[in-house]
Amino acid sequence: MKKSDVAILILASVGSVLVAYFVGNALFGKVENETESVPTFTVIEPTLTEPRVDIFNKTAINPTVEIEVGKEDNSEDTTEETAPAQDNEE
Repeated sequence: MKKSDVAILILASVGSVLVAYFVGNALFGKVENETESVPTFTVIEPTLTEPRVDIFNKTAINPTVEIEVGKEDNSEDTTEETAPAQDNEE
């Protein structure tokens, strides 16, 4: 590389950084050092309430049990597909 090529590369880099800086300020604005008040959280009580009996009972549905929809419960193995054999003799 020649010295003029390096100078043009540095000039282009500095120019693009300056353009990006001014475009960023135009789009996003300047940073302001203002304080903002936010609501604080409420204290969590260490005591637990009893769960609702109408939802949590012995006859409730267990959502962790795997359920297969559309599969009949019979003794045959239905996982293998039975297709007629085709002869490929030509």
